[in-house]
Amino acid sequence: MDITNASAPRVFVLLGFSSRPQLEPVLFVVVLGFYLVSILGNGIIVLVSCKDVRLHTPMYFFLGNLSILDVSFTTSIVPQLLVNLWGPQKTISYGGCVVQFYISHWLGATECVLLAAMSYDRYAAICRPLHYTIIMHPQLCLGLASISWLGGLTTSMVGSTLTMLLPLCGHNHIDHFFCEMPLIMQLACVDTSLNELEMYLASFIFVVLPLGLILVSYGHIAWAVSKIKSAEGRRKALNTCSSHVAVVALFYGSIIFMYLQPAKSSSHEQGKFIALFYTVVTPMLNPLIYTLRNKDVKEALRHVLADNCCGLARKQERI
Repeated sequence: MDITNASAPRVFVLLGFSSRPQLEPVLFVVVLGFYLVSILGNGIIVLVSCKDVRLHTPMYFFLGNLSILDVSFTTSIVPQLLVNLWGPQKTISYGGCVVQFYISHWLGATECVLLAAMSYDRYAAICRPLHYTIIMHPQLCLGLASISWLGGLTTSMVGSTLTMLLPLCGHNHIDHFFCEMPLIMQLACVDTSLNELEMYLASFIFVVLPLGLILVSYGHIAWAVSKIKSAEGRRKALNTCSSHVAVVALFYGSIIFMYLQPAKSSSHEQGKFIALFYTVVTPMLNPLIYTLRNKDVKEALRHVLADNCCGLARKQERI
């Protein structure tokens, strides 16, 4: 094989939604709006979780991690998507593409494990309320968060590096709006069986197993709630975990379809819109789900705003 033909291309062409040029200006406005709301909403959750002492609990510790993850994940993809939607040029540099699929793979796997850790927190809160503070001690919370981030990073380093080693033989057109592992594998001019095996194994460990743990946790929660005699008690218990259930449903409902497909799948157009949903819409909805149904977060936000307003007023009086 000629070495020059097997070498990596200098740029990749992200075809994205170029087959529907009339849709691109609309998508640009929609994606930009969702992205700004996502940054604002997740930023607010991180701010109030750090500022308000009453939110220094395991639930809000994990929620703060989820918000940081959502901002990082959507930021690794959306700016390049906006550039490609705005102008005729649909390219991304080789280095930019590599960084994009390393980060998106890392954060996607991390979110799966983090959601499982959050479900265990809800299990402890509802099924073991008297021992909750003992079970969910700070060291355990930090350990679960660290496992989530480092586990995601490890699988990304392995899977993405194996993908980078594939010879592409000059192929550089990606039929998507961002660089992702299965699509890079489709460009390879050699057998990708090893890469596909690694991808399926990683999908099982970082997608299926965490989902199984979530289902087991909520099975125990459902059993505990069914034994609560008062309707008010059941309502409070369900409200405690309803936000997390909604986030899990949004995330897994879209991502399972994307990452448990064969690398040679032909459902490109459908996959693009599902990917658009979990890369742009889901990170925007997560903070809304947690704040609209959560009195603690809304109260903490009011306190933070009031403190800042009072601080500005005092500064002005001194001036």
